[in-house]
Amino acid sequence: MNADAVVLDIDGVLVDVADSYRRAIVESIERVYGDTIEKEDVQLFKDAGGFNDDWELTYAAALYVLARREKPQLSIETYTGLISASGGGLEGARTAVADELDPASREQVLADWDKERLRDVFQQLYLGADLYRELEGGEPDLETEGYIHDESVLLAPDTREALEAWPLGVLTGRPRAEAEIALERVGLEVDDEHRFTMDDWAGGKPDPEALVTLAERLEADSVVFVGDTLDDIHTASNAAEADPDREYRGVGVLTGGLTGEEGRRKYREAGAAAILESVNDLPERLD
Repeated sequence: MNADAVVLDIDGVLVDVADSYRRAIVESIERVYGDTIEKEDVQLFKDAGGFNDDWELTYAAALYVLARREKPQLSIETYTGLISASGGGLEGARTAVADELDPASREQVLADWDKERLRDVFQQLYLGADLYRELEGGEPDLETEGYIHDESVLLAPDTREALEAWPLGVLTGRPRAEAEIALERVGLEVDDEHRFTMDDWAGGKPDPEALVTLAERLEADSVVFVGDTLDDIHTASNAAEADPDREYRGVGVLTGGLTGEEGRRKYREAGAAAILESVNDLPERLD
């Protein structure tokens, strides 16, 4: 692939988040409501689209748990399918609940839905007590070590060195402070102006604005964007449509939630330019 610049997602590409962010999603809902989804069900929300923000995914999954109390026959496949059909994301989840529940049940679900508490528990579980105090500025009510410390590095040192031959950008749904922790762990240095995090733009993937801006800042006519979700691939496609004077290629890796032949099929259908076992296969594919 031709590339003047490479842009990397963090989660599922540079670090493994199966036992950190995804675990925090499942366990936050369990702690708040005494019931939750299965860890593998997180991917159904990712595939539905619009869940670049794992807090919002947590809220949407909690909505499902609450809706299932009112309508036990509502399957998570049906619910996430309705989210996808409604445009994805948290608004899609609200629409799914509105479509599936009668007014009284819907009112009960929304009354029980506590996004603020869900986010707070999520952050305590993910960051641990010490980082929570430092980054959130509050006193935790859970004394935890923090799942962030369980994130293993996926980027091999020789791959990091090879990729440093290209102008590099980072585009992630992480908050800025959490992105910095991950990049430091990986050992990847990326200039601040070449990073986009949750704190830097409101759109979120698959909105193409951040990727197009990175292409401009990196002075690149051809950009490869590597991610682990369908939204990452759609971000590249949307950027190509919004900015036709440049080439954007979305590359999917199989080290996130999309794995095996089923993952490959979904990436192909989304229009991925390439599908890699891991980011460590990227340098040999770049020209």
